[in-house]
Amino acid sequence: MAGKLKILTIILIILTFAWCSCRQAYNPRPIAAVSNYLVVEGVINTGADSTIIKLSRTVPLSSKAALKPELNAIVTLQDDKGDSYIMTEEGKGYYTAPGFDAIQMANYQMKIATAEGEAYQSDMVQAKNAPAIDSIYYRIKGDGVQVYADTHDPANNTRYYRWDYDETYQYRSAFESYFYHAEIPQDTILPRPLTDGIFICYRGDASTSIIVNTSAKLASDVISQSPITFIASTSEKLESRYSILVKQYALTADAFNYFQQLQKNTEQLGTIFDPQPSELPGNIHCVTNPSETVLGYLTAGKPSEKRIFIDNRYLPAWHASTPYEGCKMDTDLYAKPLRGGLIENDVAIYLFTNTEIPLFAVVPPTGHPVLGFSASSAACIDCTLRGTNKRPAFWQDEQGPVF
Repeated sequence: MAGKLKILTIILIILTFAWCSCRQAYNPRPIAAVSNYLVVEGVINTGADSTIIKLSRTVPLSSKAALKPELNAIVTLQDDKGDSYIMTEEGKGYYTAPGFDAIQMANYQMKIATAEGEAYQSDMVQAKNAPAIDSIYYRIKGDGVQVYADTHDPANNTRYYRWDYDETYQYRSAFESYFYHAEIPQDTILPRPLTDGIFICYRGDASTSIIVNTSAKLASDVISQSPITFIASTSEKLESRYSILVKQYALTADAFNYFQQLQKNTEQLGTIFDPQPSELPGNIHCVTNPSETVLGYLTAGKPSEKRIFIDNRYLPAWHASTPYEGCKMDTDLYAKPLRGGLIENDVAIYLFTNTEIPLFAVVPPTGHPVLGFSASSAACIDCTLRGTNKRPAFWQDEQGPVF
């Protein structure tokens, strides 16, 4: 018995080495077929907010262009009561219509006429208003923060949900500048006005993932702890203050199946255990060429939304990775040489370059005169190079403890 086991072990080792030695890298040729499919993104908002539809075209993987917007199209929204609305082109493939704020539910259809003479239209879609979001909250999960959503429909009529979000975060540059370099009326350094601060800025991002969930198999229409997004502990988003606005949409069963399949096709591929990609038929069709593929699924309804803030001081002592690591402060003494080897200290700057921004005045122990200014590069000081110093209208500063 031992001898047979030894022989089987040797054969297994030989087969393993033979299989490994036969492996060869496979580099498939790029797909040469030209794709120019219309992509439709957006929701017909039946609430007070505007409807925003984005039209674009697919590009080959080998193309350097990341976006090919569909321009100069005529986009029309029509309901089952006979009313129609022509959307306004805003540029870069975006088309908008003012909020309907519809009281009665209706069915809607979208029609698209392109500049090339092609016609597209969606199926008539049922408008579904989303129930209110119960809560948006976060939990510390490993090396980061997981944001969740809870919701329910007391009438048990929704069952199918989708979420997206807009996130905004506050960040600070490496150094705060209290001065700026002025060339007019003379080459000098002046105090920086408070309204021109470039130390605290804001950045925003929109969700790119597909987030869906369903209570169809539950007795009650309740969604609990549905994951929305994960923020790594090293993210700059958590360095100071972070805000997320979550929007919730009610879907039909067909729309849910579409987005769930799209999620599998785009986010759950890469290993042999993941689901295989499959055909993804939407509800938008080309009228002039019925065999043409159109990407997208139009939905309609009034979303609900809720915003929360996350403050750094309530998180573990994580270290955020920012572009300001390695920033250094230099001290430049701006002395003007005079005849006879004398030096005149002067606030007029003649060695200053536009590659640096002054920070603090350098003065002797007596406090006078100004010998120069500390400075650093614009990339380390000017936060507006990466965002805006204009405080968003919805932004709320952290409220301190009440004693």
